[in-house]
Amino acid sequence: MAKKRRATKKPPIKKQARKPRMLVVEARYYTHIADALLKGATAALIEAGAEYDGVTVPGALEIPTAIAIAVEAARKSGTPYDGVVALGCVIQGETFHFDIVAMQSARALMDLSVAQQLPAGNGILTVDTEAQALTRADPTQGNKGGEAARAALALVGLKREMADR
Repeated sequence: MAKKRRATKKPPIKKQARKPRMLVVEARYYTHIADALLKGATAALIEAGAEYDGVTVPGALEIPTAIAIAVEAARKSGTPYDGVVALGCVIQGETFHFDIVAMQSARALMDLSVAQQLPAGNGILTVDTEAQALTRADPTQGNKGGEAARAALALVGLKREMADR
């Protein structure tokens, strides 16, 4: 007989000895949605005591390239990022373009994250309608920006924990 699973609280993000240094890259194609995603992400970063820099790009396909450029520049300057948060929105249209942008932005972000062992939170919404995007982006409802930031911070914590072993 199957047992009911109890709802569990989200585990708190551990405060790090050194503040995590994060990069937030946001696509501004849908500015009002980007604003809500950014509000949620920055609130989560501030709550965790992280420092962050922000970069804006026109659309979701530009996010991985901007991350690669900024991460390399930060490494060269001696101020590397511990993790990144990608924020954007892709809304289904009448053409195949949605599928390309949604899949390729996610694939490139994942490839970059794995290849560079770079903790990343993917807050690129892929939705059918603007109403869905607004609900998911709103920090008082879906808060996907906040979730992406917390996911990146959790991976930063894991990476630090593994390095300390």
